[in-house]
Amino acid sequence: MSFTEEKPLDKVYYTIGEVSGMLGESQSLIRFWSGRFPSFIKPVRNKKGNRLFTAKDVENFRLLHHYIKDLGMTLEGAEKRMRNNSSTEERRLAVIEKLKSIRGKLSSIAEELNSEELSEAGFSDEDKEEKVNRILGLE
Repeated sequence: MSFTEEKPLDKVYYTIGEVSGMLGESQSLIRFWSGRFPSFIKPVRNKKGNRLFTAKDVENFRLLHHYIKDLGMTLEGAEKRMRNNSSTEERRLAVIEKLKSIRGKLSSIAEELNSEELSEAGFSDEDKEEKVNRILGLE
């Protein structure tokens, strides 16, 4: 699962592998960030010593990822931004993720509508509109 895909955070704890998969980053980077930002990311350890992250930790990882990877901030700059402004940035990041999701859906619609299969199959404009509404979940 890539970072741009939305995954509801419905579990109590997430493993380091799940977090790295959500962000599309290596487990070693997640491990580094969890040690580098202890005031924002506080993993608990199970009996085996594995790190387990809460939904809040995952959201903080997403913010860090956005600051460092997308905006190109330094680790110190990202830490300062998280201390000062995290609630505003969380909303901004949520909007960006939602827009990326919408863009992906629109791209898939455009691909389907432009495919030769629909034209060759004799789909009418009404059929195409119905298909678009079904893909978008408007039906």
